[in-house]
Amino acid sequence: MIATPAEPLILPAPAKLNRMLHIIGRRPDGYHELQTLFQFLDHGDTLHARRRQDGDIRLTPALAGVAEEENLVLRAARLLQAESRCRLGADIHLEKRLPLGGGLGGGSSDAATALLGLDALWGVGLSLDRLAELGLRLGADVPVFVRGHAAWGEGVGERLTPVELDTPWFVVVHPGVAVSTPAVFGAGELTRHTPPITIARALQGGASGWRNDCEATVRALYPPVADVLDWLSTRAPAMLTGTGACVFARLASEADADRLLAEIAGRWQAFKARGLNRSPLHDVLGR
Repeated sequence: MIATPAEPLILPAPAKLNRMLHIIGRRPDGYHELQTLFQFLDHGDTLHARRRQDGDIRLTPALAGVAEEENLVLRAARLLQAESRCRLGADIHLEKRLPLGGGLGGGSSDAATALLGLDALWGVGLSLDRLAELGLRLGADVPVFVRGHAAWGEGVGERLTPVELDTPWFVVVHPGVAVSTPAVFGAGELTRHTPPITIARALQGGASGWRNDCEATVRALYPPVADVLDWLSTRAPAMLTGTGACVFARLASEADADRLLAEIAGRWQAFKARGLNRSPLHDVLGR
């Protein structure tokens, strides 16, 4: 699918959940070695892009608290433009629904959508492998969104193996605080030496045995997250995603998700979504 200048490309930038997250070590460069399961949601941001002939890249609106040079959408667009030597530009509008720093991968997903969307809009034609390489230069979570399939992630999350996970309904709750990922990974009490497991063992254990090694530390550092986890866990299996702040509960049906949302109303911001093994972005682009 390639848009014309008169017909903007409208693309999803889906959220992700870490259905499990183990920290199995710390590298000499200070980064942590992880094992995780990524899954997409049918909820997220939306990116609109229209081709420009003058080479300019313009993004609206500005994100509060994010400097232009740090904006991942602009960085992705400029990186693709430079690496492909494309002389075209784009007007980009981002409808932002996912909270910043929520552990849902919003910025990484936006960057991946910009890479794949502009590759189509400009007729560049890079492979997913090449686009994933570019994505990794923007952030460790960008490649999984570029590749577009639920995955087992290792390293800092960039070494990916496609997997098929169950696709329940989820309710995702934002506790109303911003979690600092460096603060979590820098905490002395963080679990850093969980024994490595195989993909087969992780999948065999299933959702009932999955956990997030960051959860205890985030609970201690951010009491509002602990409050949500405690409340939500009395109603459905609940877990932190990434380093937070968002917490998700797994539900058996959409009706159950609706009932839980009704209970949450007025307490916290929350939404329901279905788990997906294939990114809706790739459905739109046919990748």
